[in-house]
Amino acid sequence: MNKKIFKLGELFCGPGGIALGATNAIAINENTKDEYTIKHVWASDYHEETCQTYERNIKGGKVFCADVKELIKDDESMKILESIDAFAYGFPCNDFSIVGESKGLKGTFGGLYSYGVKVINKFKPKFFIAENVGGLTSANEGKAFIQIKEDLKNAGDGYDLTIHKYRFEQYGIPQNRHRIIIVGIDRKLNLKYKIPAPTTKSNPMSVKEALENNPISETAYNNERTNQSKNVIERLKYIEPGKNIWQTDLPKHLQLNVKGAKLSQIYRRLHPDKPSYTITGSGGGGTHGYHYEEYRALTNRERARIQTFPDDFEFIGKKESVRRQIGMAVSPKMSKIIFESILKTFAGIEYTSIESNLK
Repeated sequence: MNKKIFKLGELFCGPGGIALGATNAIAINENTKDEYTIKHVWASDYHEETCQTYERNIKGGKVFCADVKELIKDDESMKILESIDAFAYGFPCNDFSIVGESKGLKGTFGGLYSYGVKVINKFKPKFFIAENVGGLTSANEGKAFIQIKEDLKNAGDGYDLTIHKYRFEQYGIPQNRHRIIIVGIDRKLNLKYKIPAPTTKSNPMSVKEALENNPISETAYNNERTNQSKNVIERLKYIEPGKNIWQTDLPKHLQLNVKGAKLSQIYRRLHPDKPSYTITGSGGGGTHGYHYEEYRALTNRERARIQTFPDDFEFIGKKESVRRQIGMAVSPKMSKIIFESILKTFAGIEYTSIESNLK
């Protein structure tokens, strides 16, 4: 059997959701007996405990805990990076999120996508993926999205882009998480990546299935519970599963004094028979994510389950840091689906696909 191993580099790697999915992906052409896999060779993030989590769980390669503006400053600074033929980055989405003010490329984080373009220009990988929130399309009146697409298309020797807004709940992930994923393949290869067809569009996995079909061990990593205050417990007793504090008639002493926008996730409890709402890295002001049956916030292990991290994946850091890592991560299961479809494209293996919903 001929083995083709793509060497993967990552920026803004997070705790390892992309890498876990990528390194578990495999495609075997039964006719040619060629086997296609992915190997992690280097990754980078600026958050120390996130880097430690990545190193603990993703084997092989190097992790550079550094400011991307210094690591990818120029060709000289990039000499420490091993050559790659596959690249992935979920560039920071803070300035593209539809929650709050969408600053786009003008924001602190908006221009960070350009460091990925620098990596592509230097190493000219055979393929890359870039991931971001759905709000990317509307930032700066849509101009940010147009600019990013143009820069990625013309990076390296030029790439054929396939862009799609994936609804993760349609792919077996127990969470309503919607993300734009751009797949670029070197246009010289004359290959066309296709969007893998949803597998659970009509029967998404519920959060109860995810948490109870294989109960979490009491000794599982990152499973400590929050010591809830009396007021929080009392509020949750009034809030029905699937609803938030604004949809609930609370006694005056339990009401929140909030002016302006009222975010839907404030003290919102999960519905046991539906996928979770989006797991985020925040936790203050009633945004932890709350259990459908018990009057408490989710544990970090429950959040990780909903994100499809296996129970033996250990996050490093205190509870608040771990919550942030989980919320900012890419679902490993979704990552594997995307990378496996890319490998099938290179292996010449047909798979069921759908048309893109973005251009």
